Amino acid sequence: MTQQSESTTTTTTREADEPPSTTGFAPPFPPLAEPRPLGERRVWPRTFHDRLTAPLPGLKAMARFAREGSVRPGREGLADIPRLPFEPAPLPRVDARTIAVSWAGHASWILQVGGLTVLTDPVWSRRILGTPARITPVGVPWESLPRVDAVVISHNHYDHLDAPTLRRLPRDTPVFAPAGLARWFQRRRFTAVTELDWWEAAELNGVRFDFVPAHHWSKRTLIDTCHSLWGGWVLTDPEGRRVYFAGDTGYGHWFDRIGRRYPGIDLALLPIGAYDPRWWLSDVHCDPEEAVRAARDLGARRMAPMHWGTFVLSAEPVLEPLTRVRAAWEKAGLDRENLWDLPVGGSRVLD
Repeated sequence: MTQQSESTTTTTTREADEPPSTTGFAPPFPPLAEPRPLGERRVWPRTFHDRLTAPLPGLKAMARFAREGSVRPGREGLADIPRLPFEPAPLPRVDARTIAVSWAGHASWILQVGGLTVLTDPVWSRRILGTPARITPVGVPWESLPRVDAVVISHNHYDHLDAPTLRRLPRDTPVFAPAGLARWFQRRRFTAVTELDWWEAAELNGVRFDFVPAHHWSKRTLIDTCHSLWGGWVLTDPEGRRVYFAGDTGYGHWFDRIGRRYPGIDLALLPIGAYDPRWWLSDVHCDPEEAVRAARDLGARRMAPMHWGTFVLSAEPVLEPLTRVRAAWEKAGLDRENLWDLPVGGSRVLD
């Protein structure tokens, strides 16, 4: 077993022994890791298959998928494309003590936190490999972005790691990436890439970047399955306010553990789309009801849905994720104002 795998196994065991909290926000358990040096060169195992929380599809599943073959909505499911919420607006003007989030579409957010402008999984391209063109335009024009201070990447799938978009950035832009992905950036001449394992952190200008687990996988070519890690990010500003970006994930035990390790998450950016057919996608993509459950597991005060209404990646009707997440939020008895169901191009400021 690799050194990285051993550290993760140890963490899981310690968390299983965690005493129950008797106060509102108990201290993190185990204590948060000390930030690692920016741009540190590291050696990783060849694969991260031992981090999978569900087996990848085998031959039987592939045969069933080929037989049933429904990966896109029918005509009725696409009919609501003109009704998808698209309301581009200028980015909020903020200072270093204000947190604002703006949804460019899919998993691409502009996070203004601690005086930094951070992009998550930036995809400004009209089309990505293997899918139809985007069904809503990018909500925030590239030309309207302020200087980008950092980029966080959740994993290497094409709808989250987009080479044409990243080529628009200066090559000295700080990038925070999963373990095993630095070489991809270095081949493209990025010079400030920090790779992290699960539960590790780095710090930039007083903002802490913690890489946390997800129920997903990685693959970009025919021969690199799980050769790099996957996960989400918790960004903590100097005043201790937290935004959690889930990246791409199915539902499972990690949400509760992330919530205990990072108590007091102010906003969770959670995926709600690309879930049908369920037998094929449940291990790697939350449906809307699971996303609401995940927000509660995290102890997040607010939730902003993402990963829907941009690319057609699966068979559910295009507007269904939004209607279902609203219904699930109401059914859970949660305060409506804490569901930040933004239109593409919309922004909210964290007060």
